[in-house]
Amino acid sequence: MRRFLLASLMVSPLLICSTFTHADDAASSTPIVATEHTAHFENDNILPPIHPWSGASETLLLSADQPWITPFEQNGYVSSPNYHDTVQWLNKLVDSSDVLQLVSIGKSPQGRDIWMIVASQDGASTAQALSDNGKATVLVQAGIHAGEIDGKDAGMMLLRDISHNHKRELLENVNLLFIPIFSVDAHERSSKFNRVNQRGPVNMGWRTTAKNLNLNRDYAKADALEMQHLIRTINIWQPDLYIDVHVTDGIDYQYDVTFGYNVAQGYSPSIFKWLETIYRPEVEQALTEQGHIPGPLVFANDNTDMSKGISLWNPSPRFSNGYGDARHLPTILIENHSLKPYKQRVLGTYVMLEQTLKTVAQNSTKLKSAINEDKYRNPSKLTLSWENQTLAQGRDFKGIDYRIEQSPISGDKVVRWTGEPKLYKNLPLVANTKPIVTVTRPVAYYIPSQWADVIDRLALHGIRMTRLNQVTTVTAQQYQFNEPMFSSADYEGHQTVTANTTIHKVTTDLPAGTVRILTDQPLGDLAMLLLEPQAEDSLFYWGFFNPIFTRTEYIEDYAVEPLAAKMLQENPGLQAEFNLALKNPDFAKDSEARLRWFYERSPYYDNQYMKYPVLRVSK
Repeated sequence: MRRFLLASLMVSPLLICSTFTHADDAASSTPIVATEHTAHFENDNILPPIHPWSGASETLLLSADQPWITPFEQNGYVSSPNYHDTVQWLNKLVDSSDVLQLVSIGKSPQGRDIWMIVASQDGASTAQALSDNGKATVLVQAGIHAGEIDGKDAGMMLLRDISHNHKRELLENVNLLFIPIFSVDAHERSSKFNRVNQRGPVNMGWRTTAKNLNLNRDYAKADALEMQHLIRTINIWQPDLYIDVHVTDGIDYQYDVTFGYNVAQGYSPSIFKWLETIYRPEVEQALTEQGHIPGPLVFANDNTDMSKGISLWNPSPRFSNGYGDARHLPTILIENHSLKPYKQRVLGTYVMLEQTLKTVAQNSTKLKSAINEDKYRNPSKLTLSWENQTLAQGRDFKGIDYRIEQSPISGDKVVRWTGEPKLYKNLPLVANTKPIVTVTRPVAYYIPSQWADVIDRLALHGIRMTRLNQVTTVTAQQYQFNEPMFSSADYEGHQTVTANTTIHKVTTDLPAGTVRILTDQPLGDLAMLLLEPQAEDSLFYWGFFNPIFTRTEYIEDYAVEPLAAKMLQENPGLQAEFNLALKNPDFAKDSEARLRWFYERSPYYDNQYMKYPVLRVSK
C-alpha cells in the first residue's frame, strides 16, 4: 500500500538484534535462526532464578518456514530488530495489505521518522477518513523507553495476523493506530549492557532520548520534539483508547503482564468505571486462558519487606496514564515484568492487544459515553495534589518468596528472591488518593501575550483559547508567592520551583492580545492542572515562569533611609506597623531587612515581583 510522508530510511551502525548483519547488508544477508534453548542474556547470572514457562499463546508464533515470520520469531524469540530492519519489514507488510497504511508523525531530533501504522478495514490513510468510518480507535505505542520494546514485536505479529492470518475480523468494529518505536533515537543507542534488571531482548535501546529526556516524564511540559509529535497525533487522530507499553523494574513476583490506569478518585471517574468493570475482566480472562498471569499495576512499599504492603499509583500528568486521566483519554499503562523471559512478555502483550481490540469493538458505545461524561463534567472544585492513605481493603498478592541476607559487598541487608511462588494474603494497600490541595474552578484564565512559550505549550495540548482584540478591564484573582524553593539539581532539563501562595483580588486593564482560556471545555481540567501553580505538574512548577523571581530594580541605602523617614512622617499608621515588626529580634538587628521593609512599601518597589502573571476570573 501507499506510504505517507515517507522519508529516506535512516541507517544506523547500532544493531538491536545480534543475529542481524549491518543494515547496509541486510538485503543480501541471511539471518541466523536461533532456537530458544540457545538464549543467553548477558545478565542471566546476576538475575533471580525463574521457572520455565509454557503457555497456549505460544501457538501464535510462526515457524521459520512461514513467509511472514517476524524478525523476533526468526531469531529464536530473544532479539528485536533495529530501526532499519523494523521499518523494512513493516514496509513490506504494508505493501502487501489493503488494511494497513504507514504514516510518519514527525521526525526525531536525529532525523528519523517516527512511524505509525494505521489499520482499518477500509484502508483509511487520514484522520478524517478514519473518523468517517464511525468506529472507535485504539492507539498503541511501544518504545517510549526504547529498551522496553515488547510492544513493538507483539504489534508486528498482530498486524501480520490481521493482514495474512485470518484475523481481519478484528477490524470490523474498531480501528488500530500502532507506533512501533516512539523513542527512535534511543532505540538505536543499543547494547547488551542496557537494562541490567531486564531479561531480554539480547540488545536493548536506551531509556532516554538523544537529548537525555525521559519521555514518560514529559507529557505535561512537552519539551521533547518526539512528545510534541505525539501530542499533535493524539489531537489529530483522536483515539478513544491509548495504550503505553513498558517493562517494569523492582520486586520479583508471579505476574508477567501488569497494567493500570487512572484511579476512581482522579479526573475521569466514568472512564475508570469502564476500564475497571468492562475492560479489565475481559483482558485478564484472555491472558489467563492463554497461560499468562495478569495483575494490577502495583509497587511494593518496601522492596525488602513485603509485609509492609503494596501501593497503587495516582500519577500526575507528566506520565502517560496521568496525562490521559487529565485530558479524559482512557490510557492504559502496561508494565510487563522485567524478570520474565522476552518471549513470554511479547506473547502476553500480543494477547492483551488482541483482546483490547475485541473489547473496544464490543463496548465502544459505553466507552465513548464514559469519555463524554468526563469531558463535560467540569466539576466546581479540582484537586491539584494528593497524599498517601491506607485503604480499607487490602489485597492478595501473587509474589515470589525471598530471604534476607547480609551482604559482604554493601555491608547492608540484601534481598535474595528464590524463584518460588508465594501468595501474600491481604497485604496492606496504600494509594495517593487523599486530596491535599483543592481549588475552585475559575471561569477563565488570562495570560499576557509575552508569555508566548506558555501559550504555545497550552495550544500544543489542544486547549482552546482566544485573544482579546481590545483593552479589557477585568476584576480577577492573582497569586502572589513567597519563600520560593528551587530544585538544587536539574530535573528533566528544568529547575523546578515550589512556593507558598496567597491569592489577592485585583482590577486591571488587560491589553489587546492577552490570551483568554475558558475552563468550560473538554480540556478544561488539563488547563487548570497546567496553570494552577500548586498543581504537581503545572507549568509554574516546571519553571516556565521563573523570571518572575528575578529582581531587576534596586535602591541604595543612602536613598532608602531618607525615604523611610519621609514615609513615617507622612503615614503615622506605618510607624505602628514598623514598631510591630521590630518585636522580631532577628528583624530588629538586620539593618538591610529594615531598609528593605520600607522599600517594599514604597511606590518605587517592583509591583510585579513574585506575582503570578496568569489571572483567574471566577465570574
